[in-house]
Amino acid sequence: MSEQSAVSKNLNRILKIINGREVRIVAVTKYYDSSKIKEAYCAGLRDFAESRALEAVEKINKLDDEIKSKSTYHFIGHLQTNKVKHVVGNFEYIHSVDSLKVAREIAKYAAEKNIVQKILIQVNNASEESKFGIAPSQLDSLIKEISKFDSLKIEGLMNIAPLLNDGKELGRLFSQMRELKERYGFRELSMGMSNDFKIALDEGATMIRLGRILFENS
Repeated sequence: MSEQSAVSKNLNRILKIINGREVRIVAVTKYYDSSKIKEAYCAGLRDFAESRALEAVEKINKLDDEIKSKSTYHFIGHLQTNKVKHVVGNFEYIHSVDSLKVAREIAKYAAEKNIVQKILIQVNNASEESKFGIAPSQLDSLIKEISKFDSLKIEGLMNIAPLLNDGKELGRLFSQMRELKERYGFRELSMGMSNDFKIALDEGATMIRLGRILFENS
């Protein structure tokens, strides 16, 4: 029997924390090469996220046919309009839609490819100037506008929480995201990363985006 991989060991620890809750583990592979994606795939993961469009597509295309065809790809980085054409159709989910301008561009390329692109709207509910995302107060109008595009489907919401040691404040921010998700009846809530996914789980995350905690030796 081959030795258990580092990713597999890390995943087992994470699964114990999840403790049977329904959540999709999205492996953030932007800092890791194709060999790490293969290692994660062999450990049982099927969802992979990237944030740099051109590098991501190149990396995905180098994967074995089995991994490529049986995996789901998520784009989680800030998306500039001139990179949209590389992302649409290559990623099942785009987590980081934060403006009508970007949504309109995604819709255009999705229509050209005759697909319905799944998207999440990025919400900056901590009002951090250093992060992208819309304010919760803008959500209603953006959803109404995006809903006019037949080639887009809003699956849910996404946020990137501040780097805080204050679990109570993180819990409040994640709880607010859950309330917004429930208000609009969305399926998905993408929140929680290596440093705060436990709190995000407690507050109803359906997707957690994990990089370092999965891929680094503990």
